[in-house]
Amino acid sequence: MTSKSVELARKLIQFPSLNPPGEEEACIEFLADLLKTAGLQVEIHEFAQQRPSIVARLHGSTDAKPLAFTGHVDVVPLGEKPWTAPPFAAEIRDGKLVGRGSSDMKAGVAAFVAATIAQAGGQKLTRGITLVITAGEETGCEGAFHLARKGALGRAELLIVAEPSSNLPIIAHKGSFRVRITATGKTAHSSMPELGENAVYKIAEWIRRIETLEFAGKSHPLLGNTTASVTTVFGGQNINSVPDSAGFTVDFRTVPTHDHVELVSEIQRLCGDEATIGIVTDFKGFATAPDHASIQPLMSILEMRLGTRPEPTGAPYFTDASALVPGFDNVATVVIGPGEAAQCHQTDEFCYVHKIDEAFDIYTALINRVCE
Repeated sequence: MTSKSVELARKLIQFPSLNPPGEEEACIEFLADLLKTAGLQVEIHEFAQQRPSIVARLHGSTDAKPLAFTGHVDVVPLGEKPWTAPPFAAEIRDGKLVGRGSSDMKAGVAAFVAATIAQAGGQKLTRGITLVITAGEETGCEGAFHLARKGALGRAELLIVAEPSSNLPIIAHKGSFRVRITATGKTAHSSMPELGENAVYKIAEWIRRIETLEFAGKSHPLLGNTTASVTTVFGGQNINSVPDSAGFTVDFRTVPTHDHVELVSEIQRLCGDEATIGIVTDFKGFATAPDHASIQPLMSILEMRLGTRPEPTGAPYFTDASALVPGFDNVATVVIGPGEAAQCHQTDEFCYVHKIDEAFDIYTALINRVCE
């Protein structure tokens, strides 16, 4: 017999909430009804038509800042490789819950929703609980940024991001700053290149300069240095003309202290005044100090469960924390969830069933420690 958290994870996976195109509405409505029935106050906020996110609150008996949990319900497309199990059937095979979104991250959402509902019918908590369940995370954290811009979040003592971490704590992750750099030139017949000005040659030199960047002084003890990856290149219209336009994109993965306005200035100096820089996305990272008082209850719970205090780590990717940490006024944050990071976006994605139950137990213990 499976637990309530595992059964809830199965139900969530059975909603094919693919993004793109953005089909989260049915899954969000199911969760909203479930939380309302359990007695939580539920607010629904759409960042686009039929693209809702939830902020649900279980109020405490005092005005102490709530404990907050967050997760997203959108999942990436299935890919071209055939699955050996139906991707939305949520089958359990050899102790693994198989399905798109199992690790990333419906198992995490199910665990914190189940843990909160288990508290809702009992004695009123001293400190409340806020659940933030978003749409649009996989294509740029649209739901989370919308909630932050609207001021829909309120306050929080601690934010738990239930992204896949094998139930081990991550206390920092990088930001992502993506730019489009373009050059203009002058077209001419390719047999007479001296009459033109080749835009591709310009960006080729700029790409070489980007490749040499080392970002000295822009580092974090858990995250390493800011990095740069040139990801797309484009230019020219036909093979027998000198191209008068060209460009490329760069994905900078930045440490939390790396100011993105400063980074734009650095790129401009590197490429020169001819370069036009357009910002595609601007997501900040976060970092919580290992000795921050707000994360100590969680660390103590993990130490009791594991027999030794785990060493918090950092992650090179970004999550909804990029929007929610500043939206919650720079709240102390830990990424910890039952999924396996290596399963994200994989064919035959799975989450270990026992990890879902572990996450439920960890979240329940945290609620008991922080909120009662």
